[in-house]
Amino acid sequence: MTASGAAAPPATAGAGARSTVAAAARGGVWGAVGSGTNAVFAFLLVGLITRAVGAHGAGAIFAGVALFTIASNVCKLGADTGLVRYIPGDLALNDGRSVGSLLRMAVLPALAASTAAALVLLWCPAVATTLLPHLPRADALRLIRFFGLVLPAATVSLILLGATQGYSTVVPFVSVEQIGKPVLRVLIAVPVAYWAPGLLSLAAAWLLPALAGLAAAWLGLRRCRAPHSGSVPAGGAAVSWREFWAFSAPRAVSSVFDISAVWVGVLLLSALATDAEAGIYTAIGRVVTAGTLLQLAVRLAVAPQLSRLLAVGEFAEAQHLHRTSTCWIVLFSWPLFVLIAGFPRTVLAVFGPEFTRGAPALVMLCAAAVVNVAVGNAQTVLLMAGKSSWHLACTAAAFAVQLTVGLLAVPRWGILGAAVSWGTAIVVENLSAALLVRLRLGFRTVAAGYTRALGIAAAVSVVPAGVHTLSGDTPSGLALSLTVGMSVFGTFLWRYRTPLGVSELVQVLRRRTV
Repeated sequence: MTASGAAAPPATAGAGARSTVAAAARGGVWGAVGSGTNAVFAFLLVGLITRAVGAHGAGAIFAGVALFTIASNVCKLGADTGLVRYIPGDLALNDGRSVGSLLRMAVLPALAASTAAALVLLWCPAVATTLLPHLPRADALRLIRFFGLVLPAATVSLILLGATQGYSTVVPFVSVEQIGKPVLRVLIAVPVAYWAPGLLSLAAAWLLPALAGLAAAWLGLRRCRAPHSGSVPAGGAAVSWREFWAFSAPRAVSSVFDISAVWVGVLLLSALATDAEAGIYTAIGRVVTAGTLLQLAVRLAVAPQLSRLLAVGEFAEAQHLHRTSTCWIVLFSWPLFVLIAGFPRTVLAVFGPEFTRGAPALVMLCAAAVVNVAVGNAQTVLLMAGKSSWHLACTAAAFAVQLTVGLLAVPRWGILGAAVSWGTAIVVENLSAALLVRLRLGFRTVAAGYTRALGIAAAVSVVPAGVHTLSGDTPSGLALSLTVGMSVFGTFLWRYRTPLGVSELVQVLRRRTV
Protein backbone atom coordinates (compact mmCIF):
# COMPACT_ATOMS: atom_id res chain seq x y z
CA MET A 1 0.00 0.00 0.00
CA THR A 2 1.45 3.34 -1.07
CA ALA A 3 0.45 6.94 -1.05
CA SER A 4 0.92 7.28 -4.79
CA GLY A 5 -0.65 5.84 -7.87
CA ALA A 6 -2.00 6.61 -11.29
CA ALA A 7 -4.95 8.93 -11.43
CA ALA A 8 -8.20 7.70 -12.87
CA PRO A 9 -9.51 9.01 -16.20
CA PRO A 10 -10.89 12.53 -15.77
CA ALA A 11 -14.60 11.71 -15.91
CA THR A 12 -14.28 8.72 -13.61
CA ALA A 13 -12.03 10.62 -11.25
CA GLY A 14 -14.50 13.50 -11.02
CA ALA A 15 -17.45 11.22 -10.27
CA GLY A 16 -15.41 9.22 -7.77
CA ALA A 17 -14.21 12.38 -6.06
CA ARG A 18 -17.77 13.67 -5.68
CA SER A 19 -18.89 10.32 -4.30
CA THR A 20 -16.01 10.19 -1.83
CA VAL A 21 -16.54 13.77 -0.66
CA ALA A 22 -20.27 13.12 -0.26
CA ALA A 23 -19.53 10.03 1.86
CA ALA A 24 -17.14 12.06 4.00
CA ALA A 25 -19.76 14.80 4.28
CA ARG A 26 -22.35 12.34 5.57
CA GLY A 27 -19.95 11.13 8.21
CA GLY A 28 -18.94 14.71 8.98
CA VAL A 29 -22.55 15.77 9.54
CA TRP A 30 -23.16 12.90 11.94
CA GLY A 31 -19.82 13.57 13.60
CA ALA A 32 -20.73 17.24 14.00
CA VAL A 33 -23.95 16.25 15.76
CA GLY A 34 -21.96 14.04 18.10
CA SER A 35 -19.33 16.73 18.63
CA GLY A 36 -21.97 19.25 19.61
CA THR A 37 -23.59 16.81 22.02
CA ASN A 38 -20.22 15.91 23.49
CA ALA A 39 -19.29 19.55 23.99
CA VAL A 40 -22.56 20.43 25.72
CA PHE A 41 -22.56 17.48 28.09
CA ALA A 42 -18.82 17.75 28.79
CA PHE A 43 -19.43 21.34 29.90
CA LEU A 44 -22.35 20.23 32.03
CA LEU A 45 -20.30 17.50 33.69
CA VAL A 46 -17.37 19.78 34.47
CA GLY A 47 -19.79 22.35 35.85
CA LEU A 48 -21.55 19.77 38.02
CA ILE A 49 -18.32 18.43 39.45
CA THR A 50 -16.70 21.80 40.08
CA ARG A 51 -19.79 23.18 41.77
CA ALA A 52 -20.27 20.00 43.84
CA VAL A 53 -16.72 19.66 45.20
CA GLY A 54 -15.02 22.96 44.23
CA ALA A 55 -11.92 23.54 42.15
CA HIS A 56 -9.75 21.57 44.61
CA GLY A 57 -11.91 18.44 44.50
CA ALA A 58 -12.46 18.76 40.75
CA GLY A 59 -8.71 18.97 40.24
CA ALA A 60 -8.23 15.66 42.08
CA ILE A 61 -10.98 13.91 40.10
CA PHE A 62 -9.73 15.19 36.77
CA ALA A 63 -6.16 14.24 37.63
CA GLY A 64 -7.52 10.68 37.93
CA VAL A 65 -9.39 11.13 34.65
CA ALA A 66 -6.16 12.33 33.05
CA LEU A 67 -4.25 9.28 34.25
CA PHE A 68 -7.05 6.94 33.14
CA THR A 69 -7.34 8.57 29.70
CA ILE A 70 -3.61 8.44 29.10
CA ALA A 71 -3.39 4.82 30.31
CA SER A 72 -6.28 3.60 28.14
CA ASN A 73 -4.83 5.29 25.07
CA VAL A 74 -1.38 3.91 25.80
CA CYS A 75 -2.65 0.38 26.34
CA LYS A 76 -4.54 0.20 23.05
CA LEU A 77 -1.04 0.22 21.51
CA GLY A 78 -2.12 2.09 18.37
CA ALA A 79 -4.22 -0.91 17.34
CA ASP A 80 -7.37 1.14 16.76
CA THR A 81 -5.57 3.27 14.16
CA GLY A 82 -4.12 0.10 12.67
CA LEU A 83 -7.65 -1.21 12.15
CA VAL A 84 -8.77 2.06 10.54
CA ARG A 85 -5.72 1.79 8.28
CA TYR A 86 -6.09 -1.85 7.17
CA ILE A 87 -9.78 -2.75 7.30
CA PRO A 88 -10.83 -0.46 4.39
CA GLY A 89 -8.18 -2.02 2.15
CA ASP A 90 -9.21 -5.52 3.15
CA LEU A 91 -12.85 -4.71 2.39
CA ALA A 92 -11.92 -3.31 -1.02
CA LEU A 93 -9.63 -6.17 -2.01
CA ASN A 94 -10.84 -9.20 0.00
CA ASP A 95 -14.45 -8.37 1.00
CA GLY A 96 -13.39 -8.40 4.64
CA ARG A 97 -11.92 -11.91 4.72
CA SER A 98 -9.11 -10.89 7.09
CA VAL A 99 -11.07 -8.72 9.53
CA GLY A 100 -11.32 -11.47 12.13
CA SER A 101 -7.57 -11.98 12.01
CA LEU A 102 -7.00 -8.22 12.25
CA LEU A 103 -9.22 -8.04 15.32
CA ARG A 104 -7.26 -10.78 17.07
CA MET A 105 -4.00 -9.01 16.22
CA ALA A 106 -5.35 -5.81 17.73
CA VAL A 107 -7.35 -6.87 20.79
CA LEU A 108 -5.24 -9.58 22.44
CA PRO A 109 -2.01 -7.57 23.00
CA ALA A 110 -4.01 -4.50 24.08
CA LEU A 111 -6.05 -6.53 26.57
CA ALA A 112 -2.86 -7.93 28.08
CA ALA A 113 -1.30 -4.47 28.31
CA SER A 114 -4.38 -2.86 29.91
CA THR A 115 -4.69 -5.68 32.45
CA ALA A 116 -1.05 -5.24 33.46
CA ALA A 117 -1.54 -1.47 33.78
CA ALA A 118 -4.67 -2.00 35.88
CA LEU A 119 -2.70 -4.19 38.28
CA VAL A 120 -0.10 -1.44 38.66
CA LEU A 121 -2.80 1.10 39.55
CA LEU A 122 -4.40 -1.34 42.00
CA TRP A 123 -1.25 -2.43 43.84
CA CYS A 124 1.27 0.42 43.50
CA PRO A 125 0.52 3.15 46.09
CA ALA A 126 3.30 5.39 44.76
CA VAL A 127 1.19 6.23 41.70
CA ALA A 128 -1.62 7.65 43.81
CA THR A 129 0.56 9.54 46.28
CA THR A 130 2.68 11.07 43.51
CA LEU A 131 -0.27 12.12 41.35
CA LEU A 132 -2.46 13.37 44.22
CA PRO A 133 -0.06 14.65 46.89
CA HIS A 134 -2.62 17.08 48.30
CA LEU A 135 -5.17 14.37 49.16
CA PRO A 136 -5.06 12.11 52.22
CA ARG A 137 -3.22 8.92 51.30
CA ALA A 138 -6.25 6.66 51.80
CA ASP A 139 -8.48 8.83 49.60
CA ALA A 140 -5.85 9.02 46.85
CA LEU A 141 -5.42 5.22 46.87
CA ARG A 142 -9.16 4.55 46.65
CA LEU A 143 -9.63 7.03 43.83
CA ILE A 144 -6.79 5.69 41.65
CA ARG A 145 -7.72 2.06 42.29
CA PHE A 146 -11.27 2.80 41.20
CA PHE A 147 -9.97 4.03 37.86
CA GLY A 148 -7.76 0.95 37.53
CA LEU A 149 -10.71 -1.44 37.78
CA VAL A 150 -12.35 -0.09 34.62
CA LEU A 151 -9.19 0.35 32.53
CA PRO A 152 -9.27 -2.94 30.51
CA ALA A 153 -12.91 -2.48 29.49
CA ALA A 154 -12.29 1.09 28.29
CA THR A 155 -9.21 0.05 26.30
CA VAL A 156 -10.92 -2.79 24.43
CA SER A 157 -13.92 -0.56 23.74
CA LEU A 158 -11.71 1.99 21.96
CA ILE A 159 -10.19 -0.71 19.75
CA LEU A 160 -13.57 -2.15 18.75
CA LEU A 161 -14.80 1.32 17.87
CA GLY A 162 -11.69 1.83 15.77
CA ALA A 163 -12.63 -1.32 13.87
CA THR A 164 -16.11 0.07 13.13
CA GLN A 165 -14.52 3.19 11.62
CA GLY A 166 -12.74 0.92 9.17
CA TYR A 167 -16.14 0.17 7.67
CA SER A 168 -16.41 3.85 6.65
CA THR A 169 -19.02 4.65 9.28
CA VAL A 170 -18.68 6.96 12.25
CA VAL A 171 -22.08 6.07 13.70
CA PRO A 172 -20.89 3.54 16.35
CA PHE A 173 -17.97 5.71 17.48
CA VAL A 174 -20.06 8.88 17.67
CA SER A 175 -22.98 7.08 19.33
CA VAL A 176 -20.77 5.62 22.07
CA GLU A 177 -17.94 8.10 22.65
CA GLN A 178 -19.55 11.42 21.76
CA ILE A 179 -23.21 10.89 22.67
CA GLY A 180 -23.74 7.82 24.84
CA LYS A 181 -20.95 8.23 27.38
CA PRO A 182 -21.21 12.03 27.87
CA VAL A 183 -24.99 11.92 28.26
CA LEU A 184 -24.91 8.94 30.62
CA ARG A 185 -22.21 10.58 32.74
CA VAL A 186 -24.33 13.66 33.27
CA LEU A 187 -27.45 11.61 34.00
CA ILE A 188 -25.56 9.74 36.71
CA ALA A 189 -23.74 12.81 38.03
CA VAL A 190 -26.85 14.96 38.55
CA PRO A 191 -28.36 12.90 41.41
CA VAL A 192 -24.90 12.10 42.78
CA ALA A 193 -23.91 15.78 42.93
CA TYR A 194 -27.18 16.60 44.66
CA TRP A 195 -27.50 13.75 47.19
CA ALA A 196 -24.02 12.26 47.64
CA PRO A 197 -21.27 14.60 46.40
CA GLY A 198 -17.82 13.18 46.94
CA LEU A 199 -14.65 12.24 45.11
CA LEU A 200 -15.45 8.54 44.71
CA SER A 201 -19.12 8.96 43.84
CA LEU A 202 -18.42 11.58 41.17
CA ALA A 203 -15.52 9.53 39.81
CA ALA A 204 -17.95 6.61 39.53
CA ALA A 205 -20.31 8.80 37.49
CA TRP A 206 -17.48 9.37 35.02
CA LEU A 207 -16.26 5.75 34.96
CA LEU A 208 -19.37 3.54 34.88
CA PRO A 209 -20.45 4.49 31.33
CA ALA A 210 -17.22 2.89 30.09
CA LEU A 211 -18.66 -0.54 30.92
CA ALA A 212 -21.80 0.16 28.91
CA GLY A 213 -19.57 1.51 26.14
CA LEU A 214 -17.80 -1.84 25.79
CA ALA A 215 -21.08 -3.68 25.18
CA ALA A 216 -22.26 -1.04 22.72
CA ALA A 217 -18.96 -1.13 20.82
CA TRP A 218 -19.16 -4.92 20.45
CA LEU A 219 -22.72 -4.73 19.16
CA GLY A 220 -21.79 -1.95 16.73
CA LEU A 221 -18.89 -3.95 15.28
CA ARG A 222 -21.03 -7.06 14.96
CA ARG A 223 -23.56 -5.07 12.96
CA CYS A 224 -20.85 -3.64 10.68
CA ARG A 225 -19.44 -7.09 9.92
CA ALA A 226 -22.76 -8.76 9.15
CA PRO A 227 -23.07 -7.71 5.45
CA HIS A 228 -19.51 -8.83 4.64
CA SER A 229 -19.34 -12.60 4.34
CA GLY A 230 -16.10 -12.78 2.43
CA SER A 231 -17.77 -14.73 -0.37
CA VAL A 232 -15.92 -13.10 -3.26
CA PRO A 233 -12.50 -14.33 -4.43
CA ALA A 234 -9.58 -12.77 -2.60
CA GLY A 235 -7.93 -9.95 -4.53
CA GLY A 236 -4.98 -9.22 -2.23
CA ALA A 237 -2.78 -10.74 0.43
CA ALA A 238 -3.91 -10.71 4.06
CA VAL A 239 -2.13 -8.38 6.47
CA SER A 240 0.43 -10.19 8.61
CA TRP A 241 1.07 -9.64 12.31
CA ARG A 242 4.45 -8.15 11.41
CA GLU A 243 2.96 -5.69 8.92
CA PHE A 244 0.15 -4.70 11.28
CA TRP A 245 2.42 -3.99 14.22
CA ALA A 246 5.12 -2.36 12.09
CA PHE A 247 2.50 0.31 11.46
CA SER A 248 0.71 0.23 14.82
CA ALA A 249 3.77 0.22 17.11
CA PRO A 250 4.95 3.73 16.12
CA ARG A 251 1.34 4.88 16.34
CA ALA A 252 1.17 3.37 19.84
CA VAL A 253 4.00 5.64 20.95
CA SER A 254 2.68 8.71 19.14
CA SER A 255 -0.77 8.19 20.68
CA VAL A 256 0.89 8.44 24.09
CA PHE A 257 2.22 11.84 23.11
CA ASP A 258 -1.11 12.87 21.58
CA ILE A 259 -3.23 12.15 24.61
CA SER A 260 -0.55 13.24 27.07
CA ALA A 261 -0.45 16.64 25.38
CA VAL A 262 -4.07 17.20 26.45
CA TRP A 263 -3.61 16.05 30.04
CA VAL A 264 0.03 16.65 30.96
CA GLY A 265 -0.76 20.21 32.02
CA VAL A 266 -3.34 18.89 34.50
CA LEU A 267 -0.80 16.45 35.93
CA LEU A 268 1.97 19.07 36.16
CA LEU A 269 -0.32 21.54 37.89
CA SER A 270 -1.57 18.89 40.30
CA ALA A 271 2.00 17.85 41.18
CA LEU A 272 3.84 21.21 40.98
CA ALA A 273 1.12 23.76 41.78
CA THR A 274 -2.31 23.18 43.34
CA ASP A 275 -5.37 21.03 42.69
CA ALA A 276 -7.42 24.22 42.29
CA GLU A 277 -5.24 25.34 39.37
CA ALA A 278 -5.48 21.85 37.88
CA GLY A 279 -9.28 22.12 38.08
CA ILE A 280 -9.31 25.52 36.34
CA TYR A 281 -6.95 24.26 33.64
CA THR A 282 -9.21 21.25 33.07
CA ALA A 283 -12.11 23.60 32.35
CA ILE A 284 -9.94 25.56 29.91
CA GLY A 285 -8.97 22.34 28.18
CA ARG A 286 -12.65 21.43 27.81
CA VAL A 287 -13.32 24.73 26.06
CA VAL A 288 -10.43 24.30 23.64
CA THR A 289 -11.27 20.67 22.98
CA ALA A 290 -14.87 21.64 22.26
CA GLY A 291 -13.58 24.00 19.59
CA THR A 292 -11.72 21.19 17.85
CA LEU A 293 -14.63 18.74 17.90
CA LEU A 294 -15.66 19.66 14.35
CA GLN A 295 -12.13 18.85 13.20
CA LEU A 296 -12.41 15.52 15.00
CA ALA A 297 -15.76 14.85 13.34
CA VAL A 298 -14.30 15.47 9.88
CA ARG A 299 -11.24 13.36 10.68
CA LEU A 300 -13.36 10.41 11.76
CA ALA A 301 -15.24 10.54 8.47
CA VAL A 302 -12.23 11.21 6.24
CA ALA A 303 -9.69 8.72 7.66
CA PRO A 304 -11.20 5.46 6.31
CA GLN A 305 -11.97 7.15 2.99
CA LEU A 306 -8.33 8.23 2.66
CA SER A 307 -7.14 4.74 3.58
CA ARG A 308 -9.36 3.14 0.93
CA LEU A 309 -8.36 5.60 -1.80
CA LEU A 310 -4.65 5.22 -1.11
CA ALA A 311 -4.99 1.42 -0.92
CA VAL A 312 -6.37 1.29 -4.49
CA GLY A 313 -4.03 3.99 -5.85
CA GLU A 314 -6.53 6.86 -6.21
CA PHE A 315 -4.09 9.58 -5.17
CA ALA A 316 -5.88 12.44 -6.96
CA GLU A 317 -9.18 11.68 -5.20
CA ALA A 318 -7.43 11.42 -1.84
CA GLN A 319 -5.82 14.82 -2.36
CA HIS A 320 -9.17 16.36 -3.38
CA LEU A 321 -10.80 14.94 -0.25
CA HIS A 322 -8.04 16.38 1.96
CA ARG A 323 -8.35 19.85 0.40
CA THR A 324 -12.14 19.92 0.63
CA SER A 325 -12.28 18.68 4.23
CA THR A 326 -9.64 21.24 5.24
CA CYS A 327 -11.86 24.00 3.82
CA TRP A 328 -14.73 22.80 6.00
CA ILE A 329 -12.53 22.78 9.10
CA VAL A 330 -11.13 26.27 8.53
CA LEU A 331 -14.54 27.73 7.70
CA PHE A 332 -16.37 26.49 10.77
CA SER A 333 -13.63 26.31 13.42
CA TRP A 334 -11.42 29.36 12.99
CA PRO A 335 -14.11 31.99 13.73
CA LEU A 336 -15.16 30.01 16.79
CA PHE A 337 -11.69 30.21 18.34
CA VAL A 338 -11.48 33.93 17.62
CA LEU A 339 -14.85 34.41 19.31
CA ILE A 340 -13.73 32.50 22.41
CA ALA A 341 -10.44 34.41 22.54
CA GLY A 342 -12.37 37.69 22.40
CA PHE A 343 -14.52 36.85 25.45
CA PRO A 344 -12.48 34.42 27.59
CA ARG A 345 -13.71 35.58 31.00
CA THR A 346 -17.35 35.36 29.94
CA VAL A 347 -16.83 31.82 28.62
CA LEU A 348 -15.00 30.61 31.73
CA ALA A 349 -17.53 32.22 34.08
CA VAL A 350 -19.87 29.37 33.13
CA PHE A 351 -17.82 27.14 35.44
CA GLY A 352 -17.81 29.58 38.35
CA PRO A 353 -16.28 32.97 39.26
CA GLU A 354 -12.95 31.49 40.37
CA PHE A 355 -12.34 30.08 36.89
CA THR A 356 -12.12 33.50 35.21
CA ARG A 357 -8.50 33.89 36.28
CA GLY A 358 -7.66 31.35 33.59
CA ALA A 359 -8.61 33.83 30.83
CA PRO A 360 -5.02 34.56 29.63
CA ALA A 361 -4.36 30.83 29.33
CA LEU A 362 -7.51 30.34 27.26
CA VAL A 363 -6.47 33.12 24.85
CA MET A 364 -3.04 31.50 24.47
CA LEU A 365 -4.53 28.11 23.58
CA CYS A 366 -7.04 29.62 21.14
CA ALA A 367 -4.16 31.23 19.24
CA ALA A 368 -2.41 27.87 18.99
CA ALA A 369 -5.64 26.17 17.94
CA VAL A 370 -5.93 28.52 14.96
CA VAL A 371 -2.68 27.00 13.64
CA ASN A 372 -4.04 23.50 14.26
CA VAL A 373 -7.19 24.30 12.29
CA ALA A 374 -5.30 25.92 9.41
CA VAL A 375 -3.43 22.72 8.44
CA GLY A 376 -6.57 20.55 8.48
CA ASN A 377 -6.09 16.84 9.04
CA ALA A 378 -2.48 16.66 7.93
CA GLN A 379 -1.66 14.12 10.63
CA THR A 380 -4.48 11.85 9.45
CA VAL A 381 -3.01 11.93 5.94
CA LEU A 382 0.35 10.78 7.32
CA LEU A 383 -1.25 7.88 9.19
CA MET A 384 -3.55 6.70 6.41
CA ALA A 385 -0.60 6.83 3.99
CA GLY A 386 1.15 4.35 6.29
CA LYS A 387 3.71 6.85 7.59
CA SER A 388 3.18 6.22 11.27
CA SER A 389 6.92 6.67 11.95
CA TRP A 390 6.77 10.18 10.48
CA HIS A 391 3.79 10.96 12.65
CA LEU A 392 5.70 9.65 15.66
CA ALA A 393 8.56 12.03 14.91
CA CYS A 394 6.17 15.00 14.84
CA THR A 395 4.42 14.08 18.08
CA ALA A 396 7.66 13.22 19.89
CA ALA A 397 9.21 16.57 19.02
CA ALA A 398 6.07 18.38 20.15
CA PHE A 399 5.85 16.46 23.42
CA ALA A 400 9.52 17.10 24.21
CA VAL A 401 8.89 20.82 23.72
CA GLN A 402 5.73 20.71 25.86
CA LEU A 403 7.33 18.84 28.73
CA THR A 404 10.43 21.03 28.76
CA VAL A 405 8.48 24.28 28.66
CA GLY A 406 5.96 22.94 31.18
CA LEU A 407 8.57 21.97 33.77
CA LEU A 408 10.11 25.42 33.49
CA ALA A 409 6.93 27.49 33.21
CA VAL A 410 4.36 25.78 35.46
CA PRO A 411 6.16 26.42 38.79
CA ARG A 412 6.58 30.09 37.82
CA TRP A 413 3.39 30.96 35.91
CA GLY A 414 0.96 28.23 36.99
CA ILE A 415 -2.04 27.90 34.64
CA LEU A 416 -0.58 30.25 32.02
CA GLY A 417 2.66 28.26 32.01
CA ALA A 418 0.75 25.04 31.30
CA ALA A 419 -1.09 26.78 28.45
CA VAL A 420 2.12 28.15 26.96
CA SER A 421 3.68 24.68 26.98
CA TRP A 422 0.66 23.04 25.30
CA GLY A 423 0.22 25.86 22.79
CA THR A 424 3.87 25.66 21.72
CA ALA A 425 3.55 21.90 21.26
CA ILE A 426 0.40 22.32 19.12
CA VAL A 427 2.22 24.67 16.75
CA VAL A 428 5.31 22.46 16.48
CA GLU A 429 3.33 19.26 15.83
CA ASN A 430 0.94 20.65 13.25
CA LEU A 431 3.43 22.66 11.23
CA SER A 432 5.86 19.75 11.03
CA ALA A 433 3.07 17.39 9.90
CA ALA A 434 1.88 19.89 7.29
CA LEU A 435 5.40 20.22 5.87
CA LEU A 436 5.80 16.44 5.60
CA VAL A 437 2.42 16.06 3.88
CA ARG A 438 3.33 18.72 1.32
CA LEU A 439 7.01 18.03 0.71
CA ARG A 440 7.17 14.23 1.05
CA LEU A 441 3.69 13.02 0.07
CA GLY A 442 2.79 15.75 -2.42
CA PHE A 443 -0.58 16.63 -0.87
CA ARG A 444 -1.47 20.24 -1.68
CA THR A 445 -3.60 22.02 0.90
CA VAL A 446 -3.46 25.58 -0.40
CA ALA A 447 -5.77 26.03 -3.40
CA ALA A 448 -8.49 28.45 -4.50
CA GLY A 449 -11.10 27.03 -2.11
CA TYR A 450 -8.66 27.08 0.79
CA THR A 451 -7.65 30.71 0.31
CA ARG A 452 -11.33 31.69 0.11
CA ALA A 453 -12.00 29.78 3.33
CA LEU A 454 -9.14 31.60 5.07
CA GLY A 455 -10.38 34.93 3.77
CA ILE A 456 -13.95 34.34 4.98
CA ALA A 457 -12.76 33.10 8.37
CA ALA A 458 -10.53 36.18 8.73
CA ALA A 459 -13.37 38.53 7.74
CA VAL A 460 -15.77 36.97 10.25
CA SER A 461 -13.08 37.12 12.93
CA VAL A 462 -13.03 40.92 12.73
CA VAL A 463 -16.52 41.05 14.30
CA PRO A 464 -15.67 39.84 17.85
CA ALA A 465 -12.56 42.03 17.88
CA GLY A 466 -14.63 45.12 17.09
CA VAL A 467 -17.41 44.28 19.54
CA HIS A 468 -14.90 43.56 22.32
CA THR A 469 -13.32 46.96 21.78
CA LEU A 470 -16.71 48.65 22.21
CA SER A 471 -18.36 46.58 24.96
CA GLY A 472 -15.57 44.69 26.70
CA ASP A 473 -15.60 41.04 27.82
CA THR A 474 -19.29 40.83 28.73
CA PRO A 475 -22.13 38.38 28.07
CA SER A 476 -23.96 40.98 25.99
CA GLY A 477 -20.85 41.54 23.90
CA LEU A 478 -20.50 37.82 23.33
CA ALA A 479 -24.15 37.56 22.26
CA LEU A 480 -23.81 40.52 19.87
CA SER A 481 -20.61 39.14 18.34
CA LEU A 482 -22.25 35.77 17.81
CA THR A 483 -25.32 37.30 16.15
CA VAL A 484 -23.45 39.67 13.80
CA GLY A 485 -20.73 37.13 13.07
CA MET A 486 -23.22 34.47 12.02
CA SER A 487 -24.93 36.93 9.66
CA VAL A 488 -21.64 37.86 8.00
CA PHE A 489 -20.58 34.22 7.88
CA GLY A 490 -23.83 33.09 6.29
CA THR A 491 -23.58 35.75 3.57
CA PHE A 492 -20.07 34.74 2.55
CA LEU A 493 -20.88 31.04 2.80
CA TRP A 494 -23.80 31.32 0.38
CA ARG A 495 -21.76 33.40 -2.06
CA TYR A 496 -18.87 30.91 -2.27
CA ARG A 497 -20.68 27.65 -1.44
CA THR A 498 -19.54 25.74 -4.55
CA PRO A 499 -15.75 26.35 -4.55
CA LEU A 500 -15.68 25.79 -0.81
CA GLY A 501 -17.22 22.32 -1.13
CA VAL A 502 -20.21 23.34 1.00
CA SER A 503 -22.66 22.16 -1.66
CA GLU A 504 -21.93 18.54 -0.75
CA LEU A 505 -22.75 19.25 2.87
CA VAL A 506 -26.04 20.92 1.92
CA GLN A 507 -27.02 17.96 -0.28
CA VAL A 508 -26.32 15.55 2.56
CA LEU A 509 -28.43 17.57 4.98
CA ARG A 510 -31.31 17.66 2.50
CA ARG A 511 -31.18 13.89 2.02
CA ARG A 512 -30.91 13.41 5.80
CA THR A 513 -28.72 10.39 5.34
CA VAL A 514 -25.89 9.22 7.54
